[in-house]
Amino acid sequence: MAQQPRAWQRMLSGRRLDLLDPTPVDIEIEDIAHGLAFVARWNGQTMGDYAYSVAEHSLLVETLYSRLNPTAPAKWRLAALIHDAPEYVIGDMISPVKTAVGPGYGALDERLMAAIHIRFGLPAALPKSVKQQIKKADKISAWMEATQIAGFSSDEATRFFGKPDPAMLEGLTIVLRPPVETRKDFTARHAALLKDI
Repeated sequence: MAQQPRAWQRMLSGRRLDLLDPTPVDIEIEDIAHGLAFVARWNGQTMGDYAYSVAEHSLLVETLYSRLNPTAPAKWRLAALIHDAPEYVIGDMISPVKTAVGPGYGALDERLMAAIHIRFGLPAALPKSVKQQIKKADKISAWMEATQIAGFSSDEATRFFGKPDPAMLEGLTIVLRPPVETRKDFTARHAALLKDI
């Protein structure tokens, strides 16, 4: 009988995360924060001395989500912070690659996200309205990243991501930092939001 291929990854916490059948007990925020701090957005094709990490992007998306929804409860702000959490083990693929890979990538992402949500007290599937608002914040973040560090013109970024309301951008700039700093801030923000749930 043929042996089944290994589908788990050993995490730095010591957990073994089964990528095909993830369980909430194998999810640790330290593993997520560490992984996301080392995963580069835009396939690493950004200006600066450090990659723009998914952890940094996630902090920005949570800030933007909070600006869009100032009365949102902490649980939905937490959902915004961890909206790309599965990428700590499956990486960040740009949209054209996701399309080429097909529906298998999306199914894997959904299984991981459901386990992550349950681990931190969120529903496995978010309400549609919350998901839409997180996606809106995500697109604003993508526009900022595209124009500030990925070499897009404002017009080109607007074609792909839409033109954000300038009020949403006030006082915000893209931050490029060493992974250890981003990891620390991501973990701290997660802990603060969990306390408020």
